[in-house]
Amino acid sequence: MPTNISTYLTASALVLLASGTPATAFAPQPAKIAKKTSHHQKRSITYLHESKDNDRARMEKSWEHMMGTDWREFRAKLVAREQSDMVGGSKNSSAKQSSSKKEEKIGNFISGAISSIFSKGESSKEKERGDTTVSPTVVKEDLKNSSPSDIFDGVDVGGATKFSKIELNSPCDDPFMDEEECHIVYDEPQVQIDSHRWAHPLYHVEPGCILLANEKLGGVFHQTVVLIIDHDENNGSTGMVINRPFPGNLIKIASDTESNIDLSLKMAFSKAPVSYGGPVMQDQFSTLHGFGEVMGSKKVCPGVFVGGSSQLMQEVRRNHLHPTEVLFVKGHAAWVPGQLTREIEKGVWYIAAASADLILRYAGAPVSKDDNASDLWADVLSCMGEKYEDIATTHSGRGDERMLP
Repeated sequence: MPTNISTYLTASALVLLASGTPATAFAPQPAKIAKKTSHHQKRSITYLHESKDNDRARMEKSWEHMMGTDWREFRAKLVAREQSDMVGGSKNSSAKQSSSKKEEKIGNFISGAISSIFSKGESSKEKERGDTTVSPTVVKEDLKNSSPSDIFDGVDVGGATKFSKIELNSPCDDPFMDEEECHIVYDEPQVQIDSHRWAHPLYHVEPGCILLANEKLGGVFHQTVVLIIDHDENNGSTGMVINRPFPGNLIKIASDTESNIDLSLKMAFSKAPVSYGGPVMQDQFSTLHGFGEVMGSKKVCPGVFVGGSSQLMQEVRRNHLHPTEVLFVKGHAAWVPGQLTREIEKGVWYIAAASADLILRYAGAPVSKDDNASDLWADVLSCMGEKYEDIATTHSGRGDERMLP
């Protein structure tokens, strides 16, 4: 990282020392017991309470997956449908025009869905008479020809006019959507995506997105995939490299390199995989997993969590979690305010959204026959399609395991 990162490191160290928490990038907050109890009682109460919280965190994550409430996957389906429409339509439009149309279409859908909440209504009197819906053109003409004093009759106030009701025989049962919006949300999509492996380009940075190094970028970030944990234009950004596994498990890496990892944690996760996370604070470990939002952890995006190592250790001891389902990340990446934006503008990084299974490739996620199991960088680019697939084909080959500093 550039030399001005020393300012970030100094500030981070002072804050961590002052708070008395472990010097890690994503340090969990210690549990507090309000009631005065003996040491043994305190440990028992804390263990039972935290176990219940851990079980609930696990169930919430499972329910979220079963109910299909991953908004990122929904967005990926919209993007896939739009890409399919563009391929079937005009193939000569420029990339800039297509991306702006894509964003405009999604924006129109979201704004339309919100505005429809205030534009749908039904008069009970008209419902009894069985009137049919009038076209929007007639609505506009009717409003144009009405006198200014008509508004005080209360007929059109709030948008609840006789023209804005949903037809009685409408296939859409949602009162907050029109039929076109219902088709987008509820109809079986013409273009299917693989929930296990999907990825698409983004045009902005958000927590939970990934950065893929430009094929021309060298150094320690050559062909890396960086998961963004925090992003704020005023405070900077933090992330972790997720595709540089070390040749060895936690017990070996923590013993052979400088670290202050707790001995009990080291023994519980002795078989856990370890990855190089970045050049900042390389003596510190963070955890990446898909177990759930346990105490001390942070939900980065649906199905992906960082931190909470002490709670995860309890789940390992309860045989509710296997050590290989947690990736220990050594060090992390950081950017001062404005730095990441400048790097992206210069083309250093490609921004993408990706499935939880791709992000958790080295944290116990399943691997299918379609996956490029040894090259996550190329695998994600291939999922993104278009020009990115060509980049992956041309520049892949070295794989994820590299000689690291």
